[in-house]
Amino acid sequence: MWTYTLKNVLALILSAAVFIASANVSVYAENADRKTAYLLMELSTGTVLSDNNKDTVVSVGTMAKLMTVLLVAEKINSGDISADDAVKTSNAANSMQGAQIWLMPGEEISVDELLKGIIIGNANDASVAVSELVSGSEEKFIELMNKRADDIGMKNTTFTDCSGYYDNEDQVSTAYDMALLCRELYKYDFLQKYFTCRMDYVRDEKAELVNANKLVRNYNGTIGFKAGYSENAGHCIAAAAKRDNAAYAAVILGYEDKDDMFTAAKRLLDNGFSGYRVISPALPEDITGEIAVRGGDEKILPLEYGKPDNIVVPAGTVGSITSSVILPEYINAPVLKNDKVGEIHYYKNDSFMFAVDIYAGASVDKLTANKLFVKLLKYVLSF
Repeated sequence: MWTYTLKNVLALILSAAVFIASANVSVYAENADRKTAYLLMELSTGTVLSDNNKDTVVSVGTMAKLMTVLLVAEKINSGDISADDAVKTSNAANSMQGAQIWLMPGEEISVDELLKGIIIGNANDASVAVSELVSGSEEKFIELMNKRADDIGMKNTTFTDCSGYYDNEDQVSTAYDMALLCRELYKYDFLQKYFTCRMDYVRDEKAELVNANKLVRNYNGTIGFKAGYSENAGHCIAAAAKRDNAAYAAVILGYEDKDDMFTAAKRLLDNGFSGYRVISPALPEDITGEIAVRGGDEKILPLEYGKPDNIVVPAGTVGSITSSVILPEYINAPVLKNDKVGEIHYYKNDSFMFAVDIYAGASVDKLTANKLFVKLLKYVLSF
């Protein structure tokens, strides 16, 4: 039987304190080298407004599901599959652990419910099920994930599985690349009902789904996308919101504390809406609708103008945008419709930003001797 003395008790307390302190140091040391990154992007223009380590390659864990969702959305949009299509669950999908909707081998479930499972419930089995629907196997789907990433400019991204469950250190991306992925997801309005759903059920209410992105609960204008955690990746989020004609995405990767991550994401989005404006610059007031033609069978050529792209400017600086028309006094025939004949230059505080092309609105042939004779003949016969 143990006999406790004050000395024994003090020794035990000291030993416990040393053990706890050592454990804390160990945990801290394990995560001390984790790289963090963040980025704020306006989605309609792709303008990066603020960032830190935006091109730093980091583990992304379950954020890989965003690419899985994109590939399914593109298949739905093209008509190759439908949200109502039934998918038969494979043994591979059933074998997935972690977050899941407990799919059984041979069970049939709709694409709609699988999307709910992935987006709202972070379900790994649902991710494998849709990967097999799209590509026949997860292995082939991973090839498609990486090809699509390259297509949209995610140059520092590598996907190794469709769910992120395995938390492979080789499954990496950057804050900038993930923002590019968000830009693609933003194109599909039908996804927003999934991304902004707080809670739902699938499989005849056998599986409850709760969205880990708590910003969907109360952030004004929220449109998605995803929050997640894994040991290698830490706490990550790609959060987006839209108000009027501006849509901002805040991407945060590698945070140690979940609450800090949500606070930082909200702050980034707030900074976007309060600090910037998305505008479409107007055409200059002195712009002309036609131009003279020399040596052509017509003397006047109608003009057409490209539409200025939306731009993002700091709030309160809209009036600093000016423009000028770069156009010759005349052009020489022949001219083909849609030929570029000039430009409109846009400036911000006298610094050049971009140009919009001016096009020929019709074709004008060169005036030949035969055409001149015909014109004269018509003129004479008109009397």
